[in-house]
Amino acid sequence: MNELKPKNYVVGITGASGGIYGVRLARTLLALGHSVHLVVSNAGWRVFKEELGFAASDREGFLNEQFGSYPGSLHYHPVADIGASIASGSFRTEAMIIMPCSMGTLSAVAHGSSDNLMTRAADVMLKEGRPLVLVPRETPLHAIHLENMLKLSRLGVKMIPAMPAFYYGPTTVDDLVDFMVGKVLDSLNIEHSLFRRWGNEG
Repeated sequence: MNELKPKNYVVGITGASGGIYGVRLARTLLALGHSVHLVVSNAGWRVFKEELGFAASDREGFLNEQFGSYPGSLHYHPVADIGASIASGSFRTEAMIIMPCSMGTLSAVAHGSSDNLMTRAADVMLKEGRPLVLVPRETPLHAIHLENMLKLSRLGVKMIPAMPAFYYGPTTVDDLVDFMVGKVLDSLNIEHSLFRRWGNEG
């Protein structure tokens, strides 16, 4: 449990492959005692079904199973709920992370198209000058992808592509997932022990 006052973090999960990244990130923030405002795109729910094998018709059951046992508080917002708290800049949040971030969502954020809660919440981060972290998951990348990432990077958005390292000796998929989640937490100055750092023994 985090001894500091719990903070509000927005976690977005899109339909890019790698929904487990966002799940692990949300769990870690909840384990630290923070409040997580979760938004999952319709395609993101489809990826949960295909990659994690859960019954798409029982979303409440999935949320309870994945996040119900942590000290922090989870607030789930349907992606169509444009009137949710996180759609307003007057609602205070520490940061937003979209992990994984599809190229469609990245493009919408880059061009200010906020036609659902995911992209509206990201737009709020930009207009309020709050940290926004995107974890793109696509390969290969073409010029439009790269131009959109460059545009957002110049606006101060942190780009952390899902590119796990191997210097720390990962042996499982969980190790690779934890590395990426740890890099996101590093970017927000959140302490963790998800992977062995370069130069650390053991």
